[in-house]
Amino acid sequence: MRIISFNANGIRAAARKGFFDWLPAQNADVVCIQETKAQEDQLPDGSEFYPEGYHCYYEDSTVKKGYAGTAIYARRKPDEVIRGIGVEECDGEGRTIEARFGDLSVISLYLPSGSSGDHRQESKDRFLDLFLPLLRQRREDGRKYILCGDWNIAHRQIDIKNWKSNQKNSGFLPHERAWMDELLSGVGYVDAFRVVNQEAEQYTWWSNRGNAWENNVGWRIDYHIISPDLADKVQGASIYRDEKFSDHAPLILDYDFPL
Repeated sequence: MRIISFNANGIRAAARKGFFDWLPAQNADVVCIQETKAQEDQLPDGSEFYPEGYHCYYEDSTVKKGYAGTAIYARRKPDEVIRGIGVEECDGEGRTIEARFGDLSVISLYLPSGSSGDHRQESKDRFLDLFLPLLRQRREDGRKYILCGDWNIAHRQIDIKNWKSNQKNSGFLPHERAWMDELLSGVGYVDAFRVVNQEAEQYTWWSNRGNAWENNVGWRIDYHIISPDLADKVQGASIYRDEKFSDHAPLILDYDFPL
C-alpha cells in the first residue's frame, strides 16, 4: 500500500505547477492533501481535481473561503468517510477528513500554524489540547490509524536546519515539541518516516524567503503518524523534490499492508 501526503498550499496552484501530471505515475492507493484552499464547487466535475481511478473527498473551510481545507483520494471506495473531530473551531476550517477501510483509518490532517500571530498560536494550542486526548482514546478503540499531513511542528533538532535560531518560533516551541514527545513516547504512536530513515536534512517544508528550497534550509513538519502495530509494516519512505509543486514536498510511504 502506498500513501502520499501533500500540503498543496492551494490545490489549484499545485495543479498549475504540475502536481496532477506527476500523480498518476506514483501508483498511490491513497492521497492525503492539505491546505486545498479552494471550495469544492470551484473544482469542476471531471477535471484534474478528481483523478481517474480515485474516489475523491474534499473537506472545505466553512468559516473562511480560500483557507485551509483537506482532501482524500482513494482507489478503493472507503467504507465510511468521517468529516471533522466534533470541535467547531477545528472543523469549521476543514482540518480533518478520515476514510475508513475495514479496521484501518487513513486521516488527512492539517494542524493550525501559529506563525501569523499570537491569536493563531493560541488557536493552535487549543487544537493540541483537544486533539491529544482524542488520539489517546483512539489508541484504545481497536482500529489501526495512519494520520497523514502537515502537523506544523518540527519534532527534534534533526528535523529542522536552523534549530538554534528557531527555538522561540511557532513550530519549534518547547511545548509543541513536548506535545510530540507525549504523542509518540507517551501515547505510543509512531513516526513512520523515522522507522526507515534516521538521516538528517530530511525536510518537507521550506520558507519562500531567500533560497531556502535551493539550499535545503527546511523543516520536517509533514508526517505519517501511525498506530504502533503498523510500525513493522513500513517498507520505505521518500520525499519528492525533483519538482516543486508547493512550499511543501510530497511525502511518500510504502506499507506492507493491503488496503
